[in-house]
Amino acid sequence: MAPAVTLALLVALLAPGLGVVAAPPDCDTRAPLWCSSPEIAAACQAESRCAHRSRPAAAPVELSLFYESLCPACRAFLVQELFTAWLVLPDDVLSVTLVPYGNAQERNVSGKWRFQCQHGPEECLGNMIETCLMHEAKNFSTYFPVIFCLESGSSVTKNLEAVCPLTCLQVYAPQLDSGRVAACVRGDVGAALMHRNAQLTEALDPPHQYVPWILVNGKHTDELQAQAQASLLGLICRLYQ
Repeated sequence: MAPAVTLALLVALLAPGLGVVAAPPDCDTRAPLWCSSPEIAAACQAESRCAHRSRPAAAPVELSLFYESLCPACRAFLVQELFTAWLVLPDDVLSVTLVPYGNAQERNVSGKWRFQCQHGPEECLGNMIETCLMHEAKNFSTYFPVIFCLESGSSVTKNLEAVCPLTCLQVYAPQLDSGRVAACVRGDVGAALMHRNAQLTEALDPPHQYVPWILVNGKHTDELQAQAQASLLGLICRLYQ
């Protein structure tokens, strides 16, 4: 291979996007470093080429959803807006925190936490199931599809037990131990986790007035809430810088 061809290939490999071009008279920097600073890019007449190089990733939009497992409006937002946006967007664009508790109330009875929920005992069970799923799975991409499956069916609690012919857990997270999830739901760990959800909900500023209660980048306003419920994907795309 001729030396000139070898040099051309090296430049193309070391400076992708710059092409094989001669250095301008005022440029005394090797081609691989032309994009290392705005001044060097200007001297080497490479601004337009350097503009196409990768930029540092922006911080993800943070969304916190305070909700109840049987609340119709909560279920609609989670299934239609939040899950859809999560499916479409890259992992580094949206960060989600789920807090199932909402308008529930707690009381300490002989050292154990007991809960009353707006939509009755079944909602308390649904909140606990989803809280324990998060605890056991750890990873959002593991537990969120299971929660979506639970919330999108006719019965949140029964969907964990039977979705013809498989359960939500078997379909979306077969690696999770259903026994551990059940033990969490029935035991002290689940109660402690739900107490933490109560504390997070009670600490909201401003205090929540309804559910779903949505925070975007740690902030709640009526305008952000309305935009999120109307088109969460559009809101995130506007905010992501």
